[in-house]
Amino acid sequence: MSNDGKIELKRLFSASVIPAFFMALAWLMFAAEGLLDVSLSQYGLMPREISHWFGVLTMPFLHGGLSHIFANTVSFIVLGTMLFYFYPEKALRVFLISYFFSGILTWLIASGGVHIGASGMIYAFAAYIFTVGVRSGNIRNMAVSLIIVFLYGSMVWGLYPQNTGISWEGHLAGAVTGLVCAFIFPVEVEKTEMFDDEEVDDDYDYDSTLDDSDYEIKYHYKSGKNNDK
Repeated sequence: MSNDGKIELKRLFSASVIPAFFMALAWLMFAAEGLLDVSLSQYGLMPREISHWFGVLTMPFLHGGLSHIFANTVSFIVLGTMLFYFYPEKALRVFLISYFFSGILTWLIASGGVHIGASGMIYAFAAYIFTVGVRSGNIRNMAVSLIIVFLYGSMVWGLYPQNTGISWEGHLAGAVTGLVCAFIFPVEVEKTEMFDDEEVDDDYDYDSTLDDSDYEIKYHYKSGKNNDK
């Protein structure tokens, strides 16, 4: 493997550390429920219940079953890794805001019941990556946005009210959080200049006594500096 390949692989691994660690904690709680034969769902988020304020923090770590946590794990790590890989300077702030505010918004707007799962954060990651990529005008970032549409475009249906026990309010809260983050933490597209201090003028001088094939081209540089003649 080339050095460039090793560097990119190292970047990819580093980008996955925080999302993977977060979901590892969720798996530990899920395993503890199984080993102790208890359910911790009662410690999830209960909308507008002051006494259950901690549900804002515990909701992403609690899941209703193996299929639930497995599906969330894959999406969380994939999208979380993309967030940290493509937008490393913004990622940690977006991650933390997604953690807190997707829960807070869910607490404010959700209907009754107990809301659990990391889906709110997943929607926040997807909304941020898609929106910030489109807004950047950068080809690479826009391509990443298209990948999000291709892989997770069907997530949009999770934003609509459903009678299936799915917390669509949590999905909506996460999507709104990610969308707002895309405007608070936009991506500055770097513009590459051909010359740092000097600009080349297209005009040139030549000696008219020379043959056409022997023009002596003298480029003129426009600069604030005093150039030696």
